[in-house]
Amino acid sequence: MNNTARFLSIAAVAAFASFGAYADEADNSQFALKFETNRTRAEVAAEAAVEARTHSMEPAGSRVATYQSKADRAAVRAAAAEAVRTGQIPSGEIGVL
Repeated sequence: MNNTARFLSIAAVAAFASFGAYADEADNSQFALKFETNRTRAEVAAEAAVEARTHSMEPAGSRVATYQSKADRAAVRAAAAEAVRTGQIPSGEIGVL
């Protein structure tokens, strides 16, 4: 029984010590990418400039309908204030259902 416990404790220490063998540099150098290319820096810069000029700011797959309002800002604010006064729309915590 004593030999079994000693054997298991030695095996546990050996297994724990073996985890250190997988350590690497702290700067994640194992993930560094290396590229071999035949394009010049000027070609890449020119392509990036064209992409920056022609890039659409609209998210991919998004077609948002735009609406141009003809209403005056002061008229909309007055109508909203009137709706709050008459109780048509709730205001503050009292109107929350």
